[in-house]
Amino acid sequence: MQQTPVNQIHNQDVLNMMPLDRRRVVEIGCSSGALAREYKKLNPGVHYVGVDIVPEYVDMAASHCDEVLSFDIEMQDKDFLRDRFNADCWVFADVLEHLRDPWQLLANLREIMPAGACVLACVPNVQHWSIQARLSCGDFRYEPSGLLDRTHLRWFTRVTLLEMFQRTGFAIAAGVTRVLNHPGSEQFAPHIRAMAQAAGGDPDTAVQDANVFQFVIKAVPA
Repeated sequence: MQQTPVNQIHNQDVLNMMPLDRRRVVEIGCSSGALAREYKKLNPGVHYVGVDIVPEYVDMAASHCDEVLSFDIEMQDKDFLRDRFNADCWVFADVLEHLRDPWQLLANLREIMPAGACVLACVPNVQHWSIQARLSCGDFRYEPSGLLDRTHLRWFTRVTLLEMFQRTGFAIAAGVTRVLNHPGSEQFAPHIRAMAQAAGGDPDTAVQDANVFQFVIKAVPA
């Protein structure tokens, strides 16, 4: 399957949430290494390991990471993750939605993470108003990138994202929303409100969640 296009742009919201005292950071899906490049400017003493399933990305990321490995993270057991990395910060910036079983991976990490460690994640929001609008007329088509990236295997809303972390042994320590100013959201808000009310949900929360493009969270062992 064709991979999501690579770029040199880092996720500033993830970077802002990464603690600056980390000793070993492991970024799953490091792509070009852009996030490592920016984080090491702030914490030059860190040992930053990039992991990506695409071998062609290794040379690019090696310019910014201390180590770059190419393998399928879901094929590794808990012992490997602990002994090989012993990380106090794991980063999944637009990665969990690409995994076959992100619940199991998070549960494994929870078992091996040292005290004070954390997980950073950025996850797209399938409840976004643009997807709801497209679903209303059957226009659900995969795309090269974005919310309907053809390589996405899992889909999350705010509610189900929080449930995944809580059920795998984590507490949410911090979170922000990424909202893109796409024209059109206001005209769909009354309809989203009406659907939520008809379904027994909270209309205000439904409209608020529908405006979110991505969720960025910091999770710690509960």
